[in-house]
Amino acid sequence: MAMQNHVRNPLEWGWEHLKQTGQAVGSAAHTMDGAWEDRAASPPVVRRIGAADIGDALAKGFRDFGACRTDVVFLCLLYPIAGLVISRMAFDYGMLALVFPMIAGFALVAPLFGVGLYEISRRREQGLETSWTDAFTVVRSPAIGSILVMGLLLFAIFCLWLFTANFIYTVTLGPDAPVSAVAFVRDALTTPAGWTMTGVGIGVGFLFALVVLVIGVVSFPMLLDRRAGVGTAIATSVRAVAMNPGPMAMWGLIVAGMLVLGAIPLLVGLAIVLPVLGHATWHLYRKVVD
Repeated sequence: MAMQNHVRNPLEWGWEHLKQTGQAVGSAAHTMDGAWEDRAASPPVVRRIGAADIGDALAKGFRDFGACRTDVVFLCLLYPIAGLVISRMAFDYGMLALVFPMIAGFALVAPLFGVGLYEISRRREQGLETSWTDAFTVVRSPAIGSILVMGLLLFAIFCLWLFTANFIYTVTLGPDAPVSAVAFVRDALTTPAGWTMTGVGIGVGFLFALVVLVIGVVSFPMLLDRRAGVGTAIATSVRAVAMNPGPMAMWGLIVAGMLVLGAIPLLVGLAIVLPVLGHATWHLYRKVVD
């Protein structure tokens, strides 16, 4: 008897992948205990790179984006979640002062959201058939436990940034919550206390971003690519920045500049900027780590 092919609708596809994701995350809890253990056969070798390598990694990131249309992932998942969270904070005036730090601080946890993009670029590099749905297969990676531990570390840094931003606001503009968004923007832009808050906030935010760049520029791609522990991945990332301070500073400025440009049109541009940067990060890792 001939078998009939069954074309699944989006609900069936989504439910199947949701079940697989739940099972994978559940099993990942058992692998997090050994996340710091290094299982690689040999320590990674870090190369020196130049500005041309940064440009080439970015160009390859654009090509991966064009081939797989990974903006779909961000349009369908990231924007609705971010919109709900930010709207909730905006309507709750007690949290209004943290809306901008939260948006700006997203770059601190962005490497975690880019893991699926690294997987897509890895598959394309191997010549495998690839689509944007392959971003979700990373939850079944043997390294998912280590990836989650690294993600929790970045989330802790993000929470510390929000606490620091709130402290800066309290010290400069006082403990009272802003009465409205208009009043908050007026105080921030037209008063000496607001100028102090803005200047100090930008400076401290830069330090947080620098820490994440140093410990995370190649950590997540390396965990996905090798049987390395979290400690080895962080140490390799630190060595990569130490050996290539100029190119890594250039990369950091490119990331910051593209995020600002993407965020200006009501965050819409981030649907392109974030996937491109995610894919480019994988290719940068390939250039830096042998």
